[in-house]
Amino acid sequence: MSSLAAAYHAVRARGGVIDLSRRVKLALTGADRVRYLQGQVTSNVQKLAPSATQPACVTTAKGRLCAEVMITAAAEALLIDAEESLRETLPPRLERYIIADDVAVTELDPEKRLLHFLDTKPDWLGDSPVHAATRFGRPGWDWWPDAATVEKLWPEITQRVEVIGEALAEVLRIEAGVPRWGRELDETTLPPEAGLDRTHIDYHKGCYVGQEVISRLKSVGHVNRQLVGFLSPSGVPLATGWEIVAADGDARLLGVLTSAAHSFALEKPIALGYLKRGSPTGALLARPAGAMGVVVTVCELPFHS
Repeated sequence: MSSLAAAYHAVRARGGVIDLSRRVKLALTGADRVRYLQGQVTSNVQKLAPSATQPACVTTAKGRLCAEVMITAAAEALLIDAEESLRETLPPRLERYIIADDVAVTELDPEKRLLHFLDTKPDWLGDSPVHAATRFGRPGWDWWPDAATVEKLWPEITQRVEVIGEALAEVLRIEAGVPRWGRELDETTLPPEAGLDRTHIDYHKGCYVGQEVISRLKSVGHVNRQLVGFLSPSGVPLATGWEIVAADGDARLLGVLTSAAHSFALEKPIALGYLKRGSPTGALLARPAGAMGVVVTVCELPFHS
């Protein structure tokens, strides 16, 4: 058994911890922070309970993504974390619409860490608060300690749960069908294309930037492409960037693979990718551009929860 497979099964057996401290971590402070953020994101911030966490999209006026974020209600601030690559673009996007509001957007001190515990609530952390947060399609808990606290408790943490590295985190994410910024998500993505309408959007809340377009997409009932799962029944590995075409020789491009991994739950290669609306859903071919193809089947997401 490979070390990655062993770590995977250890997480399934006793839970795991992943260090997300490299993500961009922001604090919204000020008396108007809840009202202000309510008008900037797709989820309902006014319903966010104290110490709770929820996912949301930050969109343009045309409904396309600026960022996919997690929002946590702390004692005197709203904490926002997002993919590291958004460090330069997310803060100015959130500040753009601040006019006369009592709101400030600041990046947290680098000594502030973010750890996520998967499948096991770390009650043994004592008085340190943890926040329920679904990040990998399964129950999890966020912990926002300082660096000194992490260093002090790390030996005990690693005795209790498995450490989840980047490679294993990708396997868990892809198995759960969770889209990631820079892979399935970018500035061209409409949230419903990636299935974020099921987890990140409250269609009953008040106005926010991009709401009109996103509401219209719901009323139309479809988008032109959809994030789906692909499985390689033969066991031939799949790769990010491969194109999807029909298996009958029709060379028209039907989609593209955006993330690929070996599923230890299914013991088969799997991938996430986009498929155009109206494409056949039987046997398809995944291939590097112009090369021979690998037969893949379309799967509902998640592959495994």
